[in-house]
Amino acid sequence: MGLHHHDEHHGHHHGHGHGGHGGHGGHGGHGHHHAPPTGHSRAFAIGVALNTAFVAVEAGFGFISGSMALVADAGHNLSDVLSLLIAWAASVLATRPPSARFTYGFKSSSILAALTNAALLLLALGAITVETIRRLFDPQPVQSGIVIAVALIGIAINTATALMFMRGRHGDLNVRSAFLHMAGDAAVSAGVVIAGLLIGWTGALWIDPVAGLLIVAVIFWGTWGLLKDSVKLSLLGVPAGIDESAVRRFLERQDGVSAVHDLHIWPMSTTETALTAHLVMPGGCPGDAFLHELAHELEDDFGIGHTTVQVEREADAFCALASDSVV
Repeated sequence: MGLHHHDEHHGHHHGHGHGGHGGHGGHGGHGHHHAPPTGHSRAFAIGVALNTAFVAVEAGFGFISGSMALVADAGHNLSDVLSLLIAWAASVLATRPPSARFTYGFKSSSILAALTNAALLLLALGAITVETIRRLFDPQPVQSGIVIAVALIGIAINTATALMFMRGRHGDLNVRSAFLHMAGDAAVSAGVVIAGLLIGWTGALWIDPVAGLLIVAVIFWGTWGLLKDSVKLSLLGVPAGIDESAVRRFLERQDGVSAVHDLHIWPMSTTETALTAHLVMPGGCPGDAFLHELAHELEDDFGIGHTTVQVEREADAFCALASDSVV
């Protein structure tokens, strides 16, 4: 499609208008909202420092006390330290400006971080499960007092770290993964306390490895959800909370629009969403105001901050991308 001119207006929303030739005009409307830089750097720094120290303490006392529940929790906490470091790096990278090679900047690094964190957790869980099952068939004495004391410290540290990430957990999968890890750790530590009390009360050695397996099951359940969400984002799936059919209906209802095709909605990062679409408008594009308003409404109603629209005068048959089966 021959596009003759390019006109950009800077501001909260950007609009591009293109005029075509040969009876085929293309108009692009592009609006986006710049997400503020992450406000979680302090939370990441504190979380990494606290959890690194706690991993060393918990692993040491786990081996001293002979508790697989503590060792399992320490292994998980170590993976969380790595997860926090990856999530922190991604949140910083996401604020870097675009370049000629990375025209979206490094926003999608937050998606990669969430995916990596889920994979790390699953690897850690596999190793812990093998050792815990071995211990189940060969129970060892456990010093329940040490187990309880260390687990109580874990509850305090993990709860404090989770609270620091609570504010951003709904809008950012990367921050949500950090929050879930810390909140899950607090719950797991509570389970270790209960196991320690039961061991001290009954003297049954099998309680510790069974508690370890329960801990693994709880962590796996949360990790599986994180893995599914991050894989969907990695495959450029429509982000959760956005209904593609509702967006399509919204575009089709616009004055002058007779058809919509080549509609794509995908995540640029764990917080930002982009959209491109072709609108068939026999009367032509009403102008830049229409494009700006369309971008504004898509952001307000659907949370889509990066919108690019191409307007076509002709019927669908003239566009090579008109078929839903063509990408």
